[in-house]
Formats: sequence, structure tokens, C-alpha cells
Amino acid sequence: MTIDNNFNTKKLHDWNIGVNGNPLLIAGPCSAETEEQVLTSARELKKIGTNIFRAGIWKPRTRPGSFEGVGNIGLEWLQKVKAETGLLTTVEVANVKHVYESLRAGIDVLWIGARTSANPFAMQEIADALKGVDIPVFVKNPVNPDVELWIGAIERLEKAGLKKIGAIHRGFSSYDHSIYRNPPQWQIPIELKRKLPDIPMICDPSHIGGKRELIQSISQKALDLNYDGLMIESHPDPDKAWSDAKQQVTVETLDIIVESLVLREVKPKGISMETLEDLRFKIDKFDNDIMDIIQKRMKVAELIGRYKKQNKMTILQPVRWEEIIDKNLLKGLKRNLSERFVTKLFKAIHEESIAKQTTIMNEEV
Repeated sequence: MTIDNNFNTKKLHDWNIGVNGNPLLIAGPCSAETEEQVLTSARELKKIGTNIFRAGIWKPRTRPGSFEGVGNIGLEWLQKVKAETGLLTTVEVANVKHVYESLRAGIDVLWIGARTSANPFAMQEIADALKGVDIPVFVKNPVNPDVELWIGAIERLEKAGLKKIGAIHRGFSSYDHSIYRNPPQWQIPIELKRKLPDIPMICDPSHIGGKRELIQSISQKALDLNYDGLMIESHPDPDKAWSDAKQQVTVETLDIIVESLVLREVKPKGISMETLEDLRFKIDKFDNDIMDIIQKRMKVAELIGRYKKQNKMTILQPVRWEEIIDKNLLKGLKRNLSERFVTKLFKAIHEESIAKQTTIMNEEV
């Protein structure tokens, strides 16, 4: 994984966390287990160019009785990591006590987990504890797919005066069956970047995938979307890890993954953008055509709404909705459009049609 020093990591470089133009690499075990395991991991990760060493000290678990981390003694092990290897260190903090203990131990970077970022009360307490502290803090997306909740967690830190704030995309909880542990729902971090264009974005492919076989493909997708770095869990003997064994890799495997990744530039030097701009012009024209067609469709939907009102019909006609979906799924298949896309597209159109008909139904006579 090599590229000229114009990769989009300037802000991270300004934070002095050692990216040197390449995507940031944060790596280490899901959980600190023993001093030997932590130091062995750090020594090997240093050799492959890791920027920051991560290890879970306090592990939030859904149910009591599972391994919940070694606690404060793990901070002493991270101090030894920094002294011996020079690697920066990072841990997850979930409450004010974690913050104070981490700062006291000289941890270089903090991250806030998905369960905590979903809790505005916990976020505010952590933000208050960090007032006046100049330390990089990364905020993982909340467990639920809510971009405004994610932004709110970040804003609480900003209002506390923190300047070095980044986001970590670790996927979202879902009841739907998926190959992923936490489906990425890429549109949500893309929306976050649209609203907060200057915030560095890191991808956590370990938690998105939930199994080591998916880490490379998820990492490549993130870099293709111009993410600023990766946080990947590694372990000297992953199958014997005390937590999340299936999603951890050896340092040797991590090195192979990193070397296989292809880096792309937003605008490569010496490359004419004329062809790309011409294609974008065509896309813009098609977008205008789509909007015109949807506008015409909605006008017809309004006429249907008035007809239903005059004849005292219900707005929702389930049989008709099923017909629309079934018919257009077949049309989409013939046009090489995925079932997921066609369903989401016509669901959005249908919801807007229902909204317009509802407005008409409730108009005063």
C-alpha cells in the first residue's frame, strides 16, 4: 500500500499521529489479555508500519459473565508498548472514569464505542470530562443507523472545545440476515461526510465483517470511498483470543491485507478530467430527466388522491402496491438493476405518493 504523499490524510498528519501521506493504520488485539500478548502484538505490528496500537481495556458486553476486559492494569501494559516501540496507543472509553484513567496513563488517542455514541447523556459526560484536553478522539457510529445521532455525538465534543475529532465507521446492528456482522450501510457514512466534509473517517472492517475473510474486501471498499484509514483487530493467535476471535487476524495476515490494498486519488496528477466531466454532464442530464418524470408521476398521484377522496376510498391499496413491486422487479432484472435497488426506489416513490394523497385527503372542503 504505497502512494504519493497527497492522499487525503492531511488533517490526520496535522494531528501528529504519523500517517505520512498514507492511510492511517490502527491495529492491535480486540482485548488486552496478558502483558506478553500485548507486547508481542505491538512489536510485530511496529514492523509492518502500524501507526497506532489499539487494545480494548474495558469491554462492553451485552450480558454479564463474559470477559469484560482486564481493566486498569492494561493501561500499564500500553505504557510499556509506547516506551519500547514508540507506537502511539489508543483505547475505548465508555464513561468518565475511563477518560480520567486513560489520560492519567498517557494514552495518545481515545475512541468512543458504538453503544456509548448512541447515548447522548454518556456522550455529554465524556465531553465535559475532556474540556481543555488536546487529544484526538474518534467517535464510532451508533449501533443504530442514525446519522443525526452520530453527528450529535461529534457536536458534543466540538462544543467542549475539542479540535481533533474523527469518525469511525463500524457498521450498524440489523435483524436482517447478512454476510456481515454489522452491515456497513455505506450511504450513512457518506452522508456524514457530506454534512461534515472536514472530519477524518476511519473504517473498522473487523466489526463490519465479523469474520476475518471479509476484512480485505471491506478495507478496499473503504479506501475506494476515500476513507482516511483503517482500524483492524489483530492477535498473535486469533483462534485463542478471549473475545471476537473470528474477526481477528495474525500480523502476518494483516501485512498481506495491507499490501494488497490499492490506493486511488481523488484527482490523479497529470490526468485529464475532460472525459470524466463529459460523463458527469450526461449524468446530470439524466438526473434532471428523472426529476421531471417523478414530478409528472406525482401529479398523477395527486389526481388519484382526489379520485379516492371523492369516492371515499382508502389511500393505501395493498394489491396495487404489490402489483407495482412485482412488475418493476421484473423490469429491473431485465435492465441489470438489483432487486434491493428497485425495491428501495419504488418504496420511496410510493411513500411520497402516499404523503401527497394524505395531504389531499385531509384538505378542508
